Amino acid sequence: MQGTLSKMAVTLEQPAQYALRVGDERLPLNPLIGQSLTLNFTGRIYCDACGRKTSKSYSQGHCFPCMKKLARCDMCIMKPETCHFAKGTCREPEWGETHCMIPHFVYLANTSGLKVGITRHSQVPTRWLEQGATQALPILKVATRQLSGLVEVELAKLVADKTNWRAMLKGSGEPMDLQAEAARLLPAIEEKLAELGSQFGVEAIERLDEAPVAIDYPVDCYPTKIASHNFDKVPEVSGVLQGIKGQYLIFDTGVINIRKFTGYEVSVSHG
Repeated sequence: MQGTLSKMAVTLEQPAQYALRVGDERLPLNPLIGQSLTLNFTGRIYCDACGRKTSKSYSQGHCFPCMKKLARCDMCIMKPETCHFAKGTCREPEWGETHCMIPHFVYLANTSGLKVGITRHSQVPTRWLEQGATQALPILKVATRQLSGLVEVELAKLVADKTNWRAMLKGSGEPMDLQAEAARLLPAIEEKLAELGSQFGVEAIERLDEAPVAIDYPVDCYPTKIASHNFDKVPEVSGVLQGIKGQYLIFDTGVINIRKFTGYEVSVSHG
């Protein structure tokens, strides 16, 4: 099997079910846990957007021109509170309409500990699986990506908004009462929510009463020490596949973030 990598396909089952995307093919990974798996980088990288060959990948799988012109590569994707769609300066207004000017969830998750995050309504529960969350709870539904970012900024003053990926890969962590955490955090930002409601409309922020989602990952053995594989340094990644969590393959030889190498052409063998 040979082709360019994309982020792994994952579905919420118990445990989560993963498939490696290699070009147009998919390799189911759960059955391969406990077996040897080898990924060889051919040295070729192709832009995930336009398909042109590129010497370096930008913004997780893009060539330099696409990185500069596509809305999905703009800084407001990393910092949604800085969305400039309303100013008429969005790089791709139609893309912004379909990806940003739509309902988003603000959620709490247990990844390497308690964190706050945001995601498009269509990305639940995929976003949680990609982050390696073992528990997740949507707490607010808001009208746009920018609004979700503004709420997240306020909550990030009280709780982490980043995942410690090394800690996430070392185990499942202790279970948390996410509903109790929501009951603690939301009143602390009530004044800001009221302010945003006045600015964007009270109907733009909806408080949710959802049940937490528990997620189990297919991991036989968590590493005690994290060593990362990097195709840019060593083109072959090989070892016994011990588990999968988030977008990471866990080998007995180290871990690799598949999403980071979107657009890298690899050949894959196993068994």
